Amino acid sequence: MEWLQHYFNFRIVGNYAEVFLAGIGQTMWISAVCLVLSLIFGTLVALGRLSKNPLIWRPVAGYIQFIRSTPLLIQIYLVYYGLPAVLPIGNLLDEKQTGILALTIHTSPYFAEIIRAGITSVNPGQIEGALSVGMTPRQTLVNVTLPQAVANVMPPMLGQTAVLIKDTSLLSIIAVFELMGAGLKMFSETVIATESYVTTAVCYLMIYAIMLVVSGMLQNKLGGKAWRAN
Repeated sequence: MEWLQHYFNFRIVGNYAEVFLAGIGQTMWISAVCLVLSLIFGTLVALGRLSKNPLIWRPVAGYIQFIRSTPLLIQIYLVYYGLPAVLPIGNLLDEKQTGILALTIHTSPYFAEIIRAGITSVNPGQIEGALSVGMTPRQTLVNVTLPQAVANVMPPMLGQTAVLIKDTSLLSIIAVFELMGAGLKMFSETVIATESYVTTAVCYLMIYAIMLVVSGMLQNKLGGKAWRAN
């Protein structure tokens, strides 16, 4: 253990424990807000992508392709610098709100494609059966199609959630304080790179480990047992 202390200063890391805890809290809060917004908007995008109207699905497909073919870093800069120039409301958003908006715009197409795959995986016979017993298309979508679609694609959705959590680190480029910002703060004040960035990496690993536990629980409850009839 002494040799490790020679290369890694645990005392300095302990001095910044509260900073890293605050960074973890901000990362989880930003991720949770982006996740909820991305699921809502991603579901709408998925439904638009499945539309048979070319005036709907073509623009939606273009949006998906644009987001998936450009780096998140560029998208953050476009939202951060471009939104205030295009819309007056852009000046009313602070850095954190702008970052959440940028992450939601980036993540929604990925969730949309996952949800779209889940919708198309639902047995058409169940949809026809729901319509035949008097359900409206909207009731069929909400009560039959979407619940099964979510259960079918739970593993990739959890994987994309883990990616979303890691992507929050890029918000530090627009001065949003989160876990990566905590590491940068420690480095700027101590000029000790190893302790700063290794601690940041360990914190992300801890979050990912928690995600694995939650993923396993949800997959056992939904993905592994539900909707076997399909």
